Order: sequence, then C-alpha cells, then structure tokens
Amino acid sequence: MASDADASPLDSAQQRTLIYIIVTIAALAGLLFGMDIGIIPGALPWIKKTFHIGDVTQEFIVSSMMLGAALGAAASGWLSRKFGRKMTLTVSGTVFILGAIGCALSVSPAMLIATRVVLGVAVGISSYIAPVYLSEIAPERIRGTLISFYQLMIMGGIFVAYLVDAGFNYPGGWRWMLGVIAIPAGIMVLGMYILPRSPRWLANNQRRDKARDVLMRLRQDQATVDAEMARIDQSTQRSAVGWQLFREDKNFRRSVGLGMLLQFMQQFTGANVILYYAPHILKMAGYSSSSEQMWGTVLIGLVMTLATLIAITFVDRVGRKPLLYIGFTVMGACMVLLGVLYAIGLQHDTTLQYAALGLLAIFVISYAMSAAPMVWILCSEIQPLKGRDFGVACSTVTNWLSNFVIGVSFLSLLNMLGNANTFWLYAALNFLFIGFTLALIPETKGVSLEHIENNLFAGNRLRALGA
Repeated sequence: MASDADASPLDSAQQRTLIYIIVTIAALAGLLFGMDIGIIPGALPWIKKTFHIGDVTQEFIVSSMMLGAALGAAASGWLSRKFGRKMTLTVSGTVFILGAIGCALSVSPAMLIATRVVLGVAVGISSYIAPVYLSEIAPERIRGTLISFYQLMIMGGIFVAYLVDAGFNYPGGWRWMLGVIAIPAGIMVLGMYILPRSPRWLANNQRRDKARDVLMRLRQDQATVDAEMARIDQSTQRSAVGWQLFREDKNFRRSVGLGMLLQFMQQFTGANVILYYAPHILKMAGYSSSSEQMWGTVLIGLVMTLATLIAITFVDRVGRKPLLYIGFTVMGACMVLLGVLYAIGLQHDTTLQYAALGLLAIFVISYAMSAAPMVWILCSEIQPLKGRDFGVACSTVTNWLSNFVIGVSFLSLLNMLGNANTFWLYAALNFLFIGFTLALIPETKGVSLEHIENNLFAGNRLRALGA
C-alpha cells in the first residue's frame, strides 16, 4: 500500500496542491455514491419492462441498495478503527467495482436486488469514511469547504448518472447504466496509492511520529503542527472507546443521538424522493414521454450540482446553521406549493407543468446548498476522536435506514395518501426541522475538532458545542 506521505516538508504551494489531490481522490467516493443514486431512476423503467415487475418489486430494487448501505455503514466503524480511513476507502472502491459488474449482469429481479445490496455495502462504507477522512485531514479554517466538495462530487455523480441514463435510454441500456459505475471506482482504487493516512487515526494507534510527519506536509508551519498535535494528544488520552464510551459517558450518547437526528432530518426533507423517482414525479406532472422525463431529470441533476457550489462558497464564511435555516424554509414552501399544483391537476396545463418543474428545481437547489452537505459536515465534526468511528457509524446507519424507508414507501404513500397529501407531509417535516436546528444544532464554523470535543465532555448544551 502507499506510503504515509512522510517525506520532506512541502512549501505552501505544494501543500495546497497535495490537499487538492487528496480531496479529489477521496471525494471520488462521493461521485460513486451519487452515481449509484442517480442511475436507478433512468434504469428502473427499462428494468420493469425487461422483467415485467410491479410497484412492490420496483421499490425493493430501489431500496435494496439502502439496506446494503446500512450494513456497510455498520461495518465501516470497525473497519476504519482496525485498518484506518485510507484502507477502508480502498475496500469501498473494490466493492463498488464488484457490485456494479454484478448489477449489469443480473438475469433476474432477485439477482439484481442481491447485487444492489452488495453495491449498497460500498455506498454505506464510502458515505461513512470519506467525510471522516476529510475532516481529519483538513485544516479547520477550510474543513467545511473540503467536506462540501465531497458533497459536490455526490451531486456531480447524480448529474453524470442522469446523463448516462439519457445516453443509454433504450431496451437493454439499463445494463450499461448500472455497469458504468465500475470505471470511476477503478480510478479511485488506483488513486488511493498516493493518499496519506489520517493523522488522527495514526496518533490514536500509537504512531504519533507518523501523524506528525503527515501534518508537517499538510500544515503551514511548525507552530501549527505543534498546536494541533497537542490537541490530538489530549484526545487520545481517554481510555474508553466506541461502544464502551457510549455506555459509560452520557455526553458521548448526546453527540451520537444528535448525529442520528441530523441524518433523519436530511433524509426526510423529501429530497431522495425526487432523486429516486424523478421520472415518475415528472410523469405525474404531465411530462408523458420517456425523453421528456429523462431530460427533465438531467436538468434537476445539473441544478443540484451547481447549487452545491453555494455551500462550498459560504459554509466557512456564514456557517452551517444559516444555510440550514434557509434550506428547510425554502424546501418546506416548495413542498406546500407542489402539493397545491398536484391537487389542482397538471396533466392538461402547460403553464402549471413548467411551474412544477420550476418548484422541483428550487427545492433541489435548497437541498444541495443546505441539508445535503451540512449534515455530513456536522456529523463528522461533533463526534470525539475515541468515539468517532462508533458515532459516525451510528449516524450513517440512520441515514441509510431512513433512506430505505423512503425508497420502499414512496409509491405506496402516493397510492394511500394521494399526490398532494404526500408532498404536504414532507412540507410539515421541513418546517419541524427548522425548530430542531434552532434548539439543538451547533455552529462549528472555524472551530477545531478537539475544541468541539472538549465542549461536549464539559457538558455544554448541544447547540453550544462550537462556542
């Protein structure tokens, strides 16, 4: 495996270049994550025709990936603690390759569901480990920006997947849609060779000199490295780790609970309903042809990708919470208005159809600049070093279990509640999340991970962890 980047110190320009390379390669996990989400909306109609399946089987094909992701996230805490962040990223890339090829070669719905579970394991591992790795590598002044870049790659992956869907939108093309994910996965596995290990993982595993070597290549000066190493040393002094720390320390239980709540909030905004079922939603809005649905979905993906640049620009300037307030407010309003339009009926009114598409675009802009990146940032920041593997694993499992519930229930909810009431339900949840943000979520802009940890163990209120 690669060296731990422990050669001679670099000048500032070389440091910036190295950090950008590290972020790009690690964030390829986000591209794979996004592609796996974005591929299925375009593939599903052709899978339905190939295997002659109904709504329930379609829901399980969509949601089986989330079930696998929950399993992968549950295992990733142990993998990361035992073998390190870098090795765990490599494992996720390898499993991505195997899962993608298996999906492309599936000969039955059962085989497709099983191979999507395998693919989901890779998604679960990568969604856990990439934000953790980036948070432990990044200087605190740009930590939010770098983790937001991971989210940009997720959104970019969704957009690329939508383009792939449009390009292979013909009978049998769904196999190419699902198999193409193996290409960027192979690139990521090869690129892992040049990445350094996490300095915090090294220090926590009695490899302090290696940790200092990595920081010397990633930070501006000796004084900065000394100060950061002192904070890391303090974090490594706790004897309890993981599950033991969770059982013994009520403050750690608070941060784990907050991480799980954050992921629940992200998933139940309703964004993944749009991501997974965009062509179906556009069909309900009156866009009847497959081509209209595909290119409408591409437009949504492009808008989401560009909107993530808003988060990258402002997350380390205005902070995490202001972007969450804006996002939940706008998403809730969009869901209310979409419900109204569906209640009126869109099938024969071109103006209302364009209005629905516009509201979907505004919704995904709000999601991409707020809950999508902010939740991953916060979940990687609020957990203490000795409990980070366990805490982030718990929050990531929550993400994918919530994701599974949404994926397996949306079509059934539409049938049971109707189009308008389903969107109004998600609107109510978004407005509820504004209150949760006000009462519980901390502002962590520009604060070191160790300072957040000290506030947590001092018993400070959750919303004051970044004070």
